[in-house]
Amino acid sequence: MGRNAIETVLGAVVLLVAGMFVYFAYTSAEVQAVKGYEVNAAFYKIGGLNKGGDVRVSGIKIGSVTSQGLDPDTYDAVVKMSISSDIKLPTDTVASIASEGMLGGKYVRLEPGVEKTYIEDGGSITKTKDFRSLEDQVGEIIFLATGGDK
Repeated sequence: MGRNAIETVLGAVVLLVAGMFVYFAYTSAEVQAVKGYEVNAAFYKIGGLNKGGDVRVSGIKIGSVTSQGLDPDTYDAVVKMSISSDIKLPTDTVASIASEGMLGGKYVRLEPGVEKTYIEDGGSITKTKDFRSLEDQVGEIIFLATGGDK
């Protein structure tokens, strides 16, 4: 009977430690959506960017992708982002879709401009760079290497 009690207590300790680890990982991994003001950007293609993806400036997370949709007039992909309220983006900010590496996820990379006016809540980033997949880049290299510009 004593052995069952020890096993039960040990099992409870293991579950408690595992729960503490999950809590620590969740709070330190910055997986929560950033609350702030909303900004939109239109891209020709977004290359696998998902809802909840990061929005970064200089590698620092300042926002989250809240939704994505299709513009019925231009058929561009419209990405809605929530940007932290303490970050003000100049109106000449450039948005692009970037990858964390060969197997990494996609995120929105923002390059703030120099304008003294800022994008308002619900505003749009008008300067965007489209996502270039690895296949696009390899195709371009092959095209240039074979003299396909003739």
